[in-house]
Amino acid sequence: MRNGLSTLDYLVFLFYILGVSGYGYYIYKRKQTSQLNSQDYFLAEGSLTWWAIGASMIASNISAEQFIGASGAGFSQGLAVAAYEWVAAIVLIFVAVYFMPIYLRQKIYTMPQFLEQRYNATLSLIMSIFWLFLYVAVNLTVILYLGALAINNLVGDVNGNSFHYILVGLAVFALFITLGGMKVVGYTDVIQVGVLLLGGLATSYLALTLVSEKFGLGSSAIAGFQTLTHAASDHFHMIFEKPTPDSPQAYVSKYLALPGLVMYTGGQWVANLNYWGCNQYITQRALGADLPTARTGILFAALLKLIMPLVVVLPGIAAYVLHQQGSLQAEMSAGGAGLNPDNAYSAILTFLPNGLKGLSLAALTAAIVASLAGKVNSISTIFTLDIYRRYLNPGASEAKLVLVGRITVFVAMLLAIAFTWEDLLGVGGNGGFTFVQKYTGYISPGIVAVFLLGMFWKRTTATAAIVGVLAGFGFSLFFNDFAASLFGPETLMYSAFRNDKGIYEVPFLVSMGWSFFLTVALMAVISLAGPVVNPKALHLDKGMFRVKPSQLVLITVILLLISALYVKFW
Repeated sequence: MRNGLSTLDYLVFLFYILGVSGYGYYIYKRKQTSQLNSQDYFLAEGSLTWWAIGASMIASNISAEQFIGASGAGFSQGLAVAAYEWVAAIVLIFVAVYFMPIYLRQKIYTMPQFLEQRYNATLSLIMSIFWLFLYVAVNLTVILYLGALAINNLVGDVNGNSFHYILVGLAVFALFITLGGMKVVGYTDVIQVGVLLLGGLATSYLALTLVSEKFGLGSSAIAGFQTLTHAASDHFHMIFEKPTPDSPQAYVSKYLALPGLVMYTGGQWVANLNYWGCNQYITQRALGADLPTARTGILFAALLKLIMPLVVVLPGIAAYVLHQQGSLQAEMSAGGAGLNPDNAYSAILTFLPNGLKGLSLAALTAAIVASLAGKVNSISTIFTLDIYRRYLNPGASEAKLVLVGRITVFVAMLLAIAFTWEDLLGVGGNGGFTFVQKYTGYISPGIVAVFLLGMFWKRTTATAAIVGVLAGFGFSLFFNDFAASLFGPETLMYSAFRNDKGIYEVPFLVSMGWSFFLTVALMAVISLAGPVVNPKALHLDKGMFRVKPSQLVLITVILLLISALYVKFW
């Protein structure tokens, strides 16, 4: 093991920085017109190809919360956390076939704009504020914190003295990419996803060979993988059984994060539908394309999701096995806070040879910067188009809108740095991946209910939608924070278990599922008191959802691969 980076590593990393920056500037100048309008800046309308859309979606999704957080979850929970990746692939198929035709026919820029068209301006404003708060206070903060933590550990400054410099550096690099608009973000993401896949797969390969060498089997990735499946057999199951009174706390904590089959009855689908189908951060990449291009790009992203556990989960399992064998003790405790699963990925990187360590640092940085750029661009889009233009300056010129969008980018990033500087939200104590999933889950049930019923049930009213958004949050708050203390740990609706603090807790994916179903029921009751067909209902036809033969083949391949993976690792 070698802490820190060599000259070769720094040269490789510098080549990546200059390459992405130079390509981004080239795209900006090549696409630049005499007057950059808001449609160009926020959506890159008509200029992103299907492969750019798919790559951009993955580059924006695979960030520090995946590289660092999912590897940490792999260390603690094992392959079961890959459910988020593989269920996402199925959800992306649903989004490509059913959601995207509706969005494109409505000619929307943003998700709040869709809500205003289908319901009313009040709901649009409520959701704009919800999303802005979530993106800045949770998503940007987690990406910055985990990214800076991992890079800080990798460069060898385990005492954290350079953490804040790295934090600011990541933010500045992301700002440089974002200020060019969605065209620059989208096309640089193609490079970013190539770098993160190349570096990520190289890290996974070398992690497996490291395990193989540790067990005296030579430098064989295949032998390393076989060793992992034997030495950590409990880490290669997708479904956790319900804990018994004799189950150790470590197993109970796994189940609280990933509650076996129960999470597939609601929570996993709600979480993924919200993220991939109702999320400005993701859908924005496809909103400027025609339907065939958007649909193929989303299906391409679904295919890429299948290999993501190799990149983001497997290194965490390898780190677990090496730690159990007495290696990585100092690396896993970097920062002085004891064993921290979120250090798993950077701990593996410290063993890489010169040059490859720089490549892996580039891959990690690519994931962080791409996600930061995509997220802050979405924040800018929602604020500028749904709040500034709608309420503060309805007559704003195109140039003014672009300027406000760029100012919003700066302000959002400064707020995220402020939240991250001393870890005000406690990301480090919760585990980054679980932190994002849990706190996003407070609003996911209401959002998904409002979108699904609004699209596919003509009777859904605006009153029901407003109540649904608020009730979804209320139900989530109840199940997550009060249900177990009020009604006990075992009821017909849920089973609660003691967390590592000794407090009974309902698994948050179970809470999310029940919150969604109760929200849908409440919205249905309210809507039944309204007209049989709501005046703002969408009028859909079956032809909208017909896919091309080539797209049907791709969908079939994805579903067969997912089925095989679940059969293998059930």
